[in-house]
Amino acid sequence: MNEEVDQLMGNPYVETLAFFSVAILALIVFLAIFELVTKYKDWEEIKNGNLSVAMATGGKIFGICNLFRFSILNNDSLLHSLIWAGFGFVLLLVAYFIFEFLTPYFKIDTEIQRDNRAVGFLSMIISISLSYVIGASVT
Repeated sequence: MNEEVDQLMGNPYVETLAFFSVAILALIVFLAIFELVTKYKDWEEIKNGNLSVAMATGGKIFGICNLFRFSILNNDSLLHSLIWAGFGFVLLLVAYFIFEFLTPYFKIDTEIQRDNRAVGFLSMIISISLSYVIGASVT
């Protein structure tokens, strides 16, 4: 069975499809986890035109995909790439909680839900920036 899988994964089209499929499924799972930890419903707020939530969510999407980019480039197997991307996601999630903790003057989730675009933009930039830092270390 392993030989057959190795032969299939030797085809660059199949390998690309496999990595793409796993990344999309993981992105959906990771976004669902992010939705559980925020105090607002991401997609409902975006549907209502909340640009701050859209920026924060877009930053999370970019950050997660960027982690996959680094993990795919630095690992030989689909499983190792998924493990490292998952670890990177946990670090990105921790960074979200640290960001919330380090802003005692206001609550990040509350401000983003109120469509405070400065906070939404900052949240997006933090997710994107930290995904590069985390991604550089997922080897």
